[in-house]
Amino acid sequence: MKNIRNFCIIAHIDHGKSTLADRLLELTHTVEQRDMEAQVLDNMDLEREKGITIKSHAIQLDYRRNDEDYVLNLLDTPGHVDFSYEVSRAIASCEGALLVVDATQGVQAQTISNLYLAIAHSLEIIPVLNKIDMESAMIEVVQDQIVDLLGCKPEEILHISARTGEGVPQVLEAIVERIPSPGGDPQAPLQALIFDSVFNSFRGIIAYFRVMNGTLAQGDRVKFFNTGKVYDADEVGILKMKMIPRKEIRTGDVGYIISGIKTVSEVKVGDTITHVARPCQKAIAGFEEVKPMVFAGLYPVDTDGYEDLRTALEKLQLNDASLTFEPESSLALGFGFRCGFLGLLHMEIVQERLFREFDCDVITTVPNVSYKVYTTQGNVADVHNPSGLPPVTLIDYIEEPYIKAQVISKSEYFGAIMKLCLDKRGILANQHFLTADRVELTFKMPLSEIVFDFYDKLKSVSRGYASFDYHIIGHERADLVKLDILLNGEPVDALSSLIYRGHSYDFGRKMCEKLKELIPRQQFDIAIQAAIGAKIIARETVKAVRKDVTAKCYGGDITRKRKLLEKQKKGKRRMRQIGNVEVPQSAFMAVLKLD
Repeated sequence: MKNIRNFCIIAHIDHGKSTLADRLLELTHTVEQRDMEAQVLDNMDLEREKGITIKSHAIQLDYRRNDEDYVLNLLDTPGHVDFSYEVSRAIASCEGALLVVDATQGVQAQTISNLYLAIAHSLEIIPVLNKIDMESAMIEVVQDQIVDLLGCKPEEILHISARTGEGVPQVLEAIVERIPSPGGDPQAPLQALIFDSVFNSFRGIIAYFRVMNGTLAQGDRVKFFNTGKVYDADEVGILKMKMIPRKEIRTGDVGYIISGIKTVSEVKVGDTITHVARPCQKAIAGFEEVKPMVFAGLYPVDTDGYEDLRTALEKLQLNDASLTFEPESSLALGFGFRCGFLGLLHMEIVQERLFREFDCDVITTVPNVSYKVYTTQGNVADVHNPSGLPPVTLIDYIEEPYIKAQVISKSEYFGAIMKLCLDKRGILANQHFLTADRVELTFKMPLSEIVFDFYDKLKSVSRGYASFDYHIIGHERADLVKLDILLNGEPVDALSSLIYRGHSYDFGRKMCEKLKELIPRQQFDIAIQAAIGAKIIARETVKAVRKDVTAKCYGGDITRKRKLLEKQKKGKRRMRQIGNVEVPQSAFMAVLKLD
């Protein structure tokens, strides 16, 4: 056990975590030279296309130092704020962390937030300064930032270039020297923490775990503590580039278990595995529940696809524990699911994965957050969906979730960022100059304002420099109204939204203009209206496609032309009574990109 090291790599997005992981795999010969490719652990097509890590990846490295063999269990983690739950799970399974900071960009918001997560779990932190080979690297400046942040000595910071491999051998030395070997008692009853799982259509569910106490051998009768289900460990093993079976997995090690589980609900991330004959007394603590920030409805394009969508979501939830869902129905779209996501990027990735991995084509409704509605009878209801609002006469007041947002940027973009946050109903709580040209701004603002396009706009106004991190601080009273969109007098519940009264008129007008562009023309006029209650606040009309019925009538009296036009008008009126309007999927998504 004294030769095992469990560590993860944490950093802001694009600071070089996956590239550093590549070099570590090369140096320890875990991956053959012929199989080597950039970001080798990012095995999902989506990760390669977008250039981001979406999943934490566990892999075991064998390292020889001073004639001693060491086993290093590495977890590469995502850097985007939407996948911070993956990071928290990786941190719960480790004793140490490499904190990677980009020498060209310095300490960013997600660096700080991931660092606090690691410190809360009392991990040993090894600071690593990456990209020192770049011409724009500010080595002294960024080194001072890291010293301020961690309170470490400047000589403790490792200077590396993950791209060229310079300084990476020292990282391996530091992992062995500074990170403690795992604690735990090999003789105690078995306690193993499940930190991830994946569905395999041939072998059932494969759970990845870290053994805290005891030993798990092949053929053992095991039980999952929280669900109480009992299984045989058909195969246990370690995770290299492929899964390698072993006779047993000892204390402190990371491995996988295959026990022929077919029912998705029986495996919960954060559950504890123990022996049936000699069970542990309590489950492993310190595993946080996920708190979804953004809610949206996912509906199958064909109503027959409801069960397929449910199965796909359950299998996806195994691999992405931060996804939550529950059934709901809509008048316009039929049966579907109300899903909770950690952010808009997370929602986009889930939608894309459903399509690629499970061949599920879905319609997504307008994302929103969850509100607390206090009624005049003294009840409190959580409302995720505008259609779930009680009647206006029963509502006393509504509270919306507020966040504390931290923005770190160059001070030259100070004014533009201030204006953006104040336009989004933000209140400046604090400003702090980290160095002469870097400022940290803390705002208190409503979560609903950052759900749509805040992150994109922040990147635009700061030319990509600003970094952003947030957490929920509670609920506050808000002046909200329900904005309905009517097509030919019929409300489309998938397009309705709860919105701040001051923004509702602009939003309603823009919605109508956007829908006018997107809804295809029919044989009759379509009235698009935005309404608050019974009051119409905006209207656009999609003009009818007209056939020139008078073309064949040449010459003669004007009454002959009029007769043909009257006949056409009658037909149009009848069609309008029975004609229905199809709303394309692009219209639902366009609401997000109104500006």
